[in-house]
Amino acid sequence: MQPKIPIHCPACQDALNVSQLQCDNCGTSVNGNFSLPLFLKLQPDEQEFVVQFLTSSGSLKEMAKQLNNSYPTIRNKLDDLIEKINKLKPDENNSV
Repeated sequence: MQPKIPIHCPACQDALNVSQLQCDNCGTSVNGNFSLPLFLKLQPDEQEFVVQFLTSSGSLKEMAKQLNNSYPTIRNKLDDLIEKINKLKPDENNSV
Protein backbone atom coordinates (compact mmCIF):
# COMPACT_ATOMS: atom_id res chain seq x y z
CA MET A 1 0.00 0.00 0.00
CA GLN A 2 1.36 3.39 -1.01
CA PRO A 3 1.51 5.94 1.84
CA LYS A 4 -1.08 8.71 1.72
CA ILE A 5 -0.02 12.34 1.69
CA PRO A 6 -0.66 13.89 5.13
CA ILE A 7 -3.17 16.73 5.12
CA HIS A 8 -2.87 17.85 8.75
CA CYS A 9 0.14 18.81 10.84
CA PRO A 10 0.95 15.98 13.27
CA ALA A 11 1.86 18.53 15.96
CA CYS A 12 -1.03 21.03 15.86
CA GLN A 13 -3.56 19.49 13.41
CA ASP A 14 -3.58 22.63 11.21
CA ALA A 15 -3.80 22.14 7.42
CA LEU A 16 -0.54 21.37 5.64
CA ASN A 17 0.61 23.01 2.39
CA VAL A 18 2.94 21.65 -0.27
CA SER A 19 6.28 23.47 -0.41
CA GLN A 20 8.11 21.64 -3.19
CA LEU A 21 7.30 19.70 -6.36
CA GLN A 22 9.90 17.75 -8.29
CA CYS A 23 10.01 16.16 -11.73
CA ASP A 24 11.23 12.55 -11.50
CA ASN A 25 12.29 12.67 -15.16
CA CYS A 26 14.63 15.68 -15.24
CA GLY A 27 15.00 16.62 -11.56
CA THR A 28 13.52 20.12 -11.93
CA SER A 29 12.17 21.41 -8.61
CA VAL A 30 9.54 24.07 -8.04
CA ASN A 31 9.49 25.67 -4.60
CA GLY A 32 6.71 27.76 -3.11
CA ASN A 33 3.72 27.56 -0.84
CA PHE A 34 0.96 25.60 -2.60
CA SER A 35 -2.32 24.57 -1.03
CA LEU A 36 -3.57 21.03 -1.48
CA PRO A 37 -6.27 20.42 -4.07
CA LEU A 38 -9.76 20.17 -2.58
CA PHE A 39 -9.96 16.40 -3.19
CA LEU A 40 -6.80 15.81 -1.14
CA LYS A 41 -8.26 17.80 1.76
CA LEU A 42 -10.89 15.08 2.16
CA GLN A 43 -10.32 12.13 4.48
CA PRO A 44 -9.40 8.82 2.76
CA ASP A 45 -12.89 7.36 3.31
CA GLU A 46 -14.45 10.50 1.79
CA GLN A 47 -12.11 10.27 -1.20
CA GLU A 48 -13.13 6.65 -1.66
CA PHE A 49 -16.80 7.67 -1.52
CA VAL A 50 -16.23 10.21 -4.32
CA VAL A 51 -14.44 7.60 -6.44
CA GLN A 52 -17.26 5.10 -5.80
CA PHE A 53 -19.82 7.77 -6.74
CA LEU A 54 -18.05 8.47 -10.03
CA THR A 55 -17.56 4.82 -10.92
CA SER A 56 -21.25 4.22 -10.21
CA SER A 57 -22.08 6.96 -12.74
CA GLY A 58 -23.53 9.04 -9.92
CA SER A 59 -26.18 6.44 -9.10
CA LEU A 60 -26.82 6.44 -5.35
CA LYS A 61 -29.08 3.43 -5.80
CA GLU A 62 -26.21 1.50 -7.42
CA MET A 63 -23.79 2.63 -4.70
CA ALA A 64 -26.19 1.48 -1.98
CA LYS A 65 -26.36 -1.93 -3.62
CA GLN A 66 -22.57 -2.21 -4.06
CA LEU A 67 -21.83 -1.03 -0.50
CA ASN A 68 -24.65 -3.09 1.02
CA ASN A 69 -26.21 0.04 2.56
CA SER A 70 -29.61 1.63 2.30
CA TYR A 71 -30.26 4.44 -0.16
CA PRO A 72 -30.96 6.94 2.69
CA THR A 73 -27.62 6.07 4.31
CA ILE A 74 -25.75 6.75 1.07
CA ARG A 75 -27.77 9.92 0.49
CA ASN A 76 -26.88 11.17 3.99
CA LYS A 77 -23.19 10.44 3.39
CA LEU A 78 -23.37 12.41 0.14
CA ASP A 79 -25.13 15.32 1.85
CA ASP A 80 -22.46 15.37 4.58
CA LEU A 81 -19.72 15.34 1.96
CA ILE A 82 -21.35 18.17 -0.01
CA GLU A 83 -21.54 20.22 3.19
CA LYS A 84 -17.86 19.58 3.93
CA ILE A 85 -16.82 20.47 0.38
CA ASN A 86 -18.80 23.71 0.55
CA LYS A 87 -16.96 24.60 3.78
CA LEU A 88 -13.58 23.84 2.20
CA LYS A 89 -14.26 25.83 -0.99
CA PRO A 90 -13.92 29.34 0.53
CA ASP A 91 -10.43 28.39 1.82
CA GLU A 92 -9.48 27.43 -1.73
CA ASN A 93 -10.87 30.68 -3.20
CA ASN A 94 -8.97 32.84 -0.66
CA SER A 95 -5.62 31.33 -1.61
CA VAL A 96 -5.92 32.29 -5.30
